[in-house]
Amino acid sequence: MDFKEPLFWIHLNMDYPFNLKGILYFPKIGNEFDTIEGTIKLYNNQVYVADNIKEVIPEFLLLLKGVIDCPDLPLNVSRSFLQNDGFVKKISDYISKKVADKLKGLYNTDLDNYKTYWDDIQPFIKFGCLKDDKFDKKVKDCVLFKNLAGEHVTLKEYLEANKESHENKVFYVTDEQQQSQYIELFKSNDMDAVILNHSIDQHYVSHLEAGNENVKLLRIDSDISESMKTEVTNEDELKSNTESLQELFRKVLNNDKLEVKVESLKADNISSMMVLSEESRRMQDMGKMYGFMGMAPGMDAMETLVLNNNNNLVQYVLENRDEETKQADVNLFCEQLYDLAMISHKPLEADAMTKFIARSNEIMGKLAK
Repeated sequence: MDFKEPLFWIHLNMDYPFNLKGILYFPKIGNEFDTIEGTIKLYNNQVYVADNIKEVIPEFLLLLKGVIDCPDLPLNVSRSFLQNDGFVKKISDYISKKVADKLKGLYNTDLDNYKTYWDDIQPFIKFGCLKDDKFDKKVKDCVLFKNLAGEHVTLKEYLEANKESHENKVFYVTDEQQQSQYIELFKSNDMDAVILNHSIDQHYVSHLEAGNENVKLLRIDSDISESMKTEVTNEDELKSNTESLQELFRKVLNNDKLEVKVESLKADNISSMMVLSEESRRMQDMGKMYGFMGMAPGMDAMETLVLNNNNNLVQYVLENRDEETKQADVNLFCEQLYDLAMISHKPLEADAMTKFIARSNEIMGKLAK
C-alpha cells in the first residue's frame, strides 16, 4: 500500500547453498527515518510465513520493503531456533552482501543518479554501517557528504580538498539555520564543512572517527580555526584585552564562570561568537540522550565567548570600559554581544529572548535620537 515510486530495487536469486528469491525496494524515506519501518514479507514456496523476521533479514534492512521466498526455511520455527541456526545466518549475510554490491555498483557506474538518491538512502546506509562491520567495509567508500556548496563528496575527497587549511579535520554542520554565522565565516575564508543534520549522524560521527585513524570531526562552532584569524603583532595586548573583557563581562552578566577569549578575526563585521569544544558538546549530548539531565547545565561553563578584536563594537567596549559616563552603554553592549553570540550558537530561552528584543529596541532608540 505504498503509492510512491521506489528509488531503486535489488533482485535476490540464490540456488546454492540455499534456495532464495526475492526483491527489495528502496523507498523514499529522507528524514522520516525515526518513524518509518518497511515491510519485508517472508514466504516459503509462496506460502506466507511472517513479516520482518529480524533473524533472517539484517536489522538495518527492515527500513526497506519487499518480498523474499526461501523454500529451505521451515514454515513454523521458534525465534530461538532461528537465532541459533547457522543456515539462517548465511541467508542474512547473503542479503546484506547483495545490498552492498548493488550500492557499490550504482556508485561506480551511475554516480550521478546515486547522488540524487543519496539524501533518501543515507540513513539506511549509515545505520547499516553502524550495525554490520562487513557491510561497513564494503560501502564505506561509497558514503557521500554534502558540503557547503551543495556538492556531494566522499570523506577522502573532502580531506584532500581541505588538507591545506585543516588537515585531517572534518568540520560539520548540524543546523544550517542556527549555525549560519559560522557557515558564512567558513565561506568567507574559503573553508568547507559537511552537512550532518540527520538524527543518526550523532552516532555516525563517532563511528567515522573510530574507523579513520588521525581524522577528527569537529562541529563548525566548536572552535575558531587559525585560518580565520589575522596575524597578531602584539600577543601581550590580545592577552591583556582577554583578561580585561573577561572580568568585565563576568561582572555585567553576573556569571563568574564565563570564559571569554579575544581573537583577531579576518571578518571585522562579526562582533562575537560562542564556541563549545567538541568533547564538551558530545558529553552534553550524551547526558541528554541517556537522561542525565544534571550534566547539561554543568556543561554550560565550558562554552567560551569569543570577541573579535577587529570589530568596532568590541573596540568601543574596550576603550570605554573605565569611563564612568559611558558605563550604561558599555553594560548594554556587553549584554547584547553575549546574546548575539548565543543566538548564533543555540536558541535563547524565552526570558533571554524577551530581554534581547527589549535591549535591541533600546539601542535603536538611542541611535534614532
